[in-house]
Amino acid sequence: MTAVLPLELRLKQLRCWKAEIVLEPLKGGLSNTSFVVTDGDEKFVARCGGDIPVHHVFRDRERAVSIAAHCAGLSPELVHSEPGIMVFRHIAGRTYGEDDLRANIARIVPLVQECHREVGRLVRGPAPFFWVFHVIRDYANRLRESGARPRAELDHYTGLANAMENAQLPLPIVFGHHDLLPGNFIDDGKRLWLIDWEYGGFGTPLFDLANIAANGSLTDDQERMLLESYFGPAPPAALQRAFDAMKSASALREAMWAMVSGVHLSAPGADYNAHAAEYLRRTDLALARFAERHGPL
Repeated sequence: MTAVLPLELRLKQLRCWKAEIVLEPLKGGLSNTSFVVTDGDEKFVARCGGDIPVHHVFRDRERAVSIAAHCAGLSPELVHSEPGIMVFRHIAGRTYGEDDLRANIARIVPLVQECHREVGRLVRGPAPFFWVFHVIRDYANRLRESGARPRAELDHYTGLANAMENAQLPLPIVFGHHDLLPGNFIDDGKRLWLIDWEYGGFGTPLFDLANIAANGSLTDDQERMLLESYFGPAPPAALQRAFDAMKSASALREAMWAMVSGVHLSAPGADYNAHAAEYLRRTDLALARFAERHGPL
């Protein structure tokens, strides 16, 4: 007889269910445990995980942003929450892969623009903020404290963060998602949805755009389409330079997220070393492209 895990038992005892539920593990998460839940003729997603201070993830803020994103029409409804668990209505659709990011820029940009315009007006409680250069510096400090990476390597990353920050332009503050991995887009056949708001907060619009480019390995033409779709035709050279620096920062932040996760987290099936290596490779490619276009940082 298979033993019922404590988490599964806890989920089955939630008061939000109408009938005896069926749980199906949802694979792919790198920092949370999730299940598809069948409750009679309805389906939900149970997202399980506590605060992760090393990643600046606090579930009370994620809950508030998730509610705002649903009110803005971007995200599924949060139907139940309690410490360590959030239950959302299930979206029957296809999760994106990298190829989908590259092929659907014209659909993605309006969704991101809607996020930037509306979610911040609807969120309640303390205002979360996301600034990738601070995140990189904080990750470097945590990795120094743990001794997980050579100090010279971490000093190099901090120097890159400072240089990439210096390349930025003053832009309007918007409310961004800040974790636009392919798997956080769902296509239900009629429209796109955004999920997983752990890093949702006020910030610069360039990060979400650069995040798409870094996570989707966009070509130069696709990046141009991305920028023109958001900002209009012929973005100025200074904006292109800031975007190229932000793309490098996005890739480096993802690599360092994996480094920190390797020290502090343990998710079934997650290969944090491979994730870090892949995004360091993308960082190097982005920095090389920056140098070709604009000279060294």
